[in-house]
Amino acid sequence: MPRCRVNLSAVIFLVFLQGAAVVLFCSWYAQVNPCDSALSNGKVHVLLLSSWRSGSSLMGQVFSQHPSVFYLMEPAWHVWTRLRNQGARSLRMAVRDLLRSVFQCDLSVMEAYLPERYNVSSLFMWAQSRALCSPPACMLTPRNQLSNHNQCKQHCEAQGLQRAEAACNTYSHVALKEVRFFELESLYPLLQDPSLDLRIIHLVRDPRAVFRSRKESAYALGSDSAIVLEQRRVPADEMQYQVMQEVCRSHVRINERAVLKPLYRYHSLIHCTNGENTGWRLMVEVWC
Repeated sequence: MPRCRVNLSAVIFLVFLQGAAVVLFCSWYAQVNPCDSALSNGKVHVLLLSSWRSGSSLMGQVFSQHPSVFYLMEPAWHVWTRLRNQGARSLRMAVRDLLRSVFQCDLSVMEAYLPERYNVSSLFMWAQSRALCSPPACMLTPRNQLSNHNQCKQHCEAQGLQRAEAACNTYSHVALKEVRFFELESLYPLLQDPSLDLRIIHLVRDPRAVFRSRKESAYALGSDSAIVLEQRRVPADEMQYQVMQEVCRSHVRINERAVLKPLYRYHSLIHCTNGENTGWRLMVEVWC
């Protein structure tokens, strides 16, 4: 496996480069191997699959700012927030079904998890989606320009979900970022669904860096951590360690299922390690 020593600025630049490579790769792959695109009405569906504090939000922005992509960040957040007293295993089917509907531009599925009076600003981190700040969802940002989430919050928060659905239907690619899947088997029905032309990108960061980042955000991640641990009673000083164990096991399971039992086309795009405890190890994998 190639190894390189880089500083943090170089690593951040690398993330942008690899994200751009992924977008170009998906566009190229859709042209040379359409994966039943006729059945999916020509849309390409991309699932960015990772874990918390792994750089997935940064890579998600590479997709979000692309003028051909309708992007939403962690729609499953709503499921886990509304059903916060359950465990990850019992919620995985609800999360999968929600993703299927959103990939098909049907946002009515979100109503079960939103407050009684809702609009587009009720969606988790909605202003991170350039598509929700651009026509026809909102007239603020032309599609060929980068969006500003602060301006978007000021001018676009009152739009309804119907306009978001209408916007979704005008894009050739729908990309979702998720951190709430811990095995690949739950996603098989989406990979086998003829109405979807799905690519999955698996993003992994060095767990040492993830652990350090999680410790700084332990309070904000408390509810998610309890769901990951299936609501088990765990001493406070052990919680982050046990969550990291589950996260690391999930990455191994996903990778083994994709590599050792390849049911789908699989591509490993990039590996990079700087060899330091606080550094990054980025691994991006794509299969469809």
